[in-house]
Amino acid sequence: MKFSNLSIMENYGYSDDEYNDRDYYNDYGDGDSLDGYQESPETEFQSPSGKGPSCKVITKQSLLAAQREELQRAMDLLSMKEHHARTLLIHYRWNIDKVFTLFIDKGRDHLYKEAGVTMGEHTDLSSSQWSSAVKCDICFEEILANDTTMMDCSHCFCNDCWAEYFVVKINEGQGRRIQCMAHNCNAICDEGKIRDLVRARDPGLMEKFDRFLLESYIEDNNRVKWCPSVPHCGNAIRVEDDEYCEVECACGLQFCFRCSAEPHSPCSCLMWEFWTKKCKDELVTVDWVTVHTKPCPKCQKPVDKDGGCNLVSCICGQAFCWLCGEATGFRHTLDSIEGHTCGRFKEEDVKKYERARKDLVRYVHYHDRYKAHTDSFKAEVNMKEKIRANISNLETREWKSKDFSWVTNGLYRLLRSRQILSYSYPFAYYMFGVDMFMDEMTEKEKEIKQNLFEDQQQLLEENVEKLSMLLHEPFGDYSDDKVLETRLKIITLSTLIDDLCKKLYERIEDDLLGPLQHATHIIAPYTSEGVEKASEIPQKDSAINSMYTEFTRKGV
Repeated sequence: MKFSNLSIMENYGYSDDEYNDRDYYNDYGDGDSLDGYQESPETEFQSPSGKGPSCKVITKQSLLAAQREELQRAMDLLSMKEHHARTLLIHYRWNIDKVFTLFIDKGRDHLYKEAGVTMGEHTDLSSSQWSSAVKCDICFEEILANDTTMMDCSHCFCNDCWAEYFVVKINEGQGRRIQCMAHNCNAICDEGKIRDLVRARDPGLMEKFDRFLLESYIEDNNRVKWCPSVPHCGNAIRVEDDEYCEVECACGLQFCFRCSAEPHSPCSCLMWEFWTKKCKDELVTVDWVTVHTKPCPKCQKPVDKDGGCNLVSCICGQAFCWLCGEATGFRHTLDSIEGHTCGRFKEEDVKKYERARKDLVRYVHYHDRYKAHTDSFKAEVNMKEKIRANISNLETREWKSKDFSWVTNGLYRLLRSRQILSYSYPFAYYMFGVDMFMDEMTEKEKEIKQNLFEDQQQLLEENVEKLSMLLHEPFGDYSDDKVLETRLKIITLSTLIDDLCKKLYERIEDDLLGPLQHATHIIAPYTSEGVEKASEIPQKDSAINSMYTEFTRKGV
């Protein structure tokens, strides 16, 4: 999304009332995460291209409508019944574009066979045959023909066997795609006949089956995910294009659509998973473990010494010397440990400890900066009251301009860029480390790329700090000329910071992650407007809504 330097702030177009109503700060808990922050203004940003929202909120009320929309497309294209369309789409994970492509490339028969859809004609029993007895091939009992059911694949069994089979499958959580009971038959059973047979046996289970079919649109759909809010808001999000994106639910929670964690770009999902685990595992114990323990030479578990003797034993049974960490025997005399001496200096021991110390120092370097920006972000979130006071002072003075969007836009840009800076340090920790991309770059290439990245990161950091200082100033008490000067500085810095963020992402995507040969790391793209707020699916079909009302009445 491109903006000119002069008009970028005006294009944001959110008002003071919208800013005042926005809750910038949620409960963060005791961790360092930025999860819970709602960064984007309430006003939707309008792309110059006129492209509509790329993600939708699916509420409890619109779930059936969203599913019905996809079903209708398949039914219209392939001239098929609704239950066949649902079977087809569940198999292809509700990817209607894939269904269309396979239909054109492989043909109808291949498409149906892979999904277990049987469209063949079968001959129903004549009226004279209803009273005749037939043998069920499952229970081997003689059953009246009118007590049997034939599926689309022409396999016919007694109603009791079908019902028992369906009950077991639904209770096992396999109600979305129940295959025919016949040996080697992959056809999917007609959901209408399943519903009739199960209703007669257990009406409550029939409602559970209906719920499975309804929620399959979310559970089996790569483009739809439940909102990970706790407690759960009941909403799901559907993305129209790229699954590597960051979205905001109608409940206000922002999350990465790909991994359902908090928004974490420019970190990839894998980097963020490793980083959060590393922080959780190491931060609490790293200092104590480093000072008080040594790793067992056999199992590598940390061992602490609770006495004065330098011969220690791990719980795995391995004895080793506390002084040098090498494996030994279990006995020692007054002046030596059995089969071991470590009084002589060894160069390799120094290298080993230097490597461990270097790894720890490197981790602390990146974590300290990640945490510093996270803490700054949390403090700056609380600037809302100070900004309100400054604006109130200017309004009281009847300052010549009633437009204070330059202040709210500046605060938004500060918070958005502070997030990016915070997450850029975990990214750099893994991008330029020795573990994740060991074979991707030579040492010389890594050094050059790291220097270029850190130059951009530092430039962004410097300007973010300048913007933070400006917004902290009591400009509400300044003279008119100084207010105009401060306004110009904030607008200029906001525009510059937006451009620097774009360039940082371009370097990450094009120069760092793009050339990777042995690994794939994709990040959510940078957008000036921030995390996109999903729009709700319109309720167009009153019949669908009445069906949903009936479902909810029954507890489905």
